[in-house]
Amino acid sequence: MVRNIVRDVEFLKQKSEPATRADMQVARDLLDTLEANREHCVGLAANMIGERKTILVAYLSGEAVIMINPVITDHSAQSYDVSEGCLSLLGTRPAKRYKVITVEYLDRKFKKHRMILRGLEAQIIQHETDHFEGTII
Repeated sequence: MVRNIVRDVEFLKQKSEPATRADMQVARDLLDTLEANREHCVGLAANMIGERKTILVAYLSGEAVIMINPVITDHSAQSYDVSEGCLSLLGTRPAKRYKVITVEYLDRKFKKHRMILRGLEAQIIQHETDHFEGTII
């Protein structure tokens, strides 16, 4: 189900809680909502649709990937400054991003995965995991 995008900054500042198998509808709703906003969105965190769970969905290599309880376990020494927009907020904000990250996460079946991402894909995951911490980007 396509959900409305949350724009309440006070809600977005709240930390998210780990997801469980009971939260799979949130993952499906995130996927539907990302697809509905595909023209101007490359990733969504669950709090952006009103759910304080550590679930995100992002386009990686042209495919929508659901990550449940993702954790960035490593990153490159090289970083860069960028100005990012967010579907939940107006305008852009500065952010520091690492060029390469390693992320571990669970898929829809709660199978563990490990992925190394570079460039824009790494940036997307860093942005969405910032949402879990209540960081306003």
